Amino acid sequence: MQKMIGKAKRLEGSITVPGDKSISHRAGMLAAIALGTTRIRNFSASEDCGSTLECLAALGVDITRSGSDVVITGRPDGFDAPAAEFDCGNSGTTMRLMAGLLAGLGIEATLTGDASLRSRPMGRIIGPLKKMGALIESSEGKAPLRLVGGRKLDGTEYELPVASAQVKSCLLLAGLNAEGSTTVIERTPTRDHTERMLRGFGVDVEISDHDGGRRISVRGGSRLKAVDLTVPGDVSSAAFFLAAAAILPGSDVIIRDVGLNPTRSAILDVLKAYGGDLQITNERISGGEPIGDIRVRSEGVPARPDGYIVSGEMVANLIDELPILAVLGALSDGGLEVRDAGELRVKESDRIASIVTNLRAMGADIEEFEDGFRVEESELKGGRVDSFGDHRIAMAFAVAALAAEGETTIENAECAAVSFPDFFSVLASITG
Repeated sequence: MQKMIGKAKRLEGSITVPGDKSISHRAGMLAAIALGTTRIRNFSASEDCGSTLECLAALGVDITRSGSDVVITGRPDGFDAPAAEFDCGNSGTTMRLMAGLLAGLGIEATLTGDASLRSRPMGRIIGPLKKMGALIESSEGKAPLRLVGGRKLDGTEYELPVASAQVKSCLLLAGLNAEGSTTVIERTPTRDHTERMLRGFGVDVEISDHDGGRRISVRGGSRLKAVDLTVPGDVSSAAFFLAAAAILPGSDVIIRDVGLNPTRSAILDVLKAYGGDLQITNERISGGEPIGDIRVRSEGVPARPDGYIVSGEMVANLIDELPILAVLGALSDGGLEVRDAGELRVKESDRIASIVTNLRAMGADIEEFEDGFRVEESELKGGRVDSFGDHRIAMAFAVAALAAEGETTIENAECAAVSFPDFFSVLASITG
């Protein structure tokens, strides 16, 4: 699908964004192994989270979905043996977390996905799961992943070589049914939705400081109890509107009920650094997660005269927002440099190459590095760009199109539905 977008004057209005993907994935999986019936409100409408529910349904879990409300009756005493391969679609989170959950339960299963997902490396979960005793067959460290069933895992202590909330979560889920204790050590704190949600479901999660990082431990045999919860709005989805409003002078946008987890809200700090006028109101706690309304207003071009550098420990908490930050940097006084972000090379697309290719097509002055890029303040021109099948690239360049002279055509724009099915209609509703 092609999407054509012209230059906009401003953004104005009040919107909501879909439920947080990361939290929705985890809520579905934990509900599936909990005793009782869990009710989840504002479950993400994304295709990725739909893949998680489909995998759970294939295990015999009773799931009822009505709009954004999901009701799941857990099966704490075991799942049905899957009759076929699990199709994880485009969702790396589904594959990595399901691998941990199923390996811990000793279920024989094959996890596969679309061409993009099958090209992404899975070695970072295969290695530590094998250390726990799992038998996993793969195609040179990539999907399909075949888990050999009938094996009881042993708890382990594992230090993450690269900051990754998905690897951490995979091992904690495996540890719920392993012998003894499973401990994950992270030098750089990553998003902590799994730890928060495990506690919400009644699991005793031990967290302590460790040499500047954290130790997170769970014990095998933990029993989960069903809960009622509301998923906050996805701050990574909100980021596109926050950045767009900051870029277009005269904008005034309110995004309601957004998750404000401190391991996810670094995007707000970056926008403030560029002079963004952000206000947070109606703060509260929902399901163990902080939530609130964010208002952003713009009076002029975002500016940080000495530029802004995203590197080191910052990267882990901004990894999903880097495509839209690249657009913000291209339209801001001072530009933006991103380093230490090699992880972008193995996302739904090679996001470094996708960002560089598209910004150059729109006239930006950008330099590519193996682990990032440097973009200077530029006058963007409409043209033809490609999503490369990557939802975050599609949405980021929809925002770029709003500020570019002329009309921009986005090829393969339909992939935005992977995380935000109504993205283009919501954007249109507040565009002036």
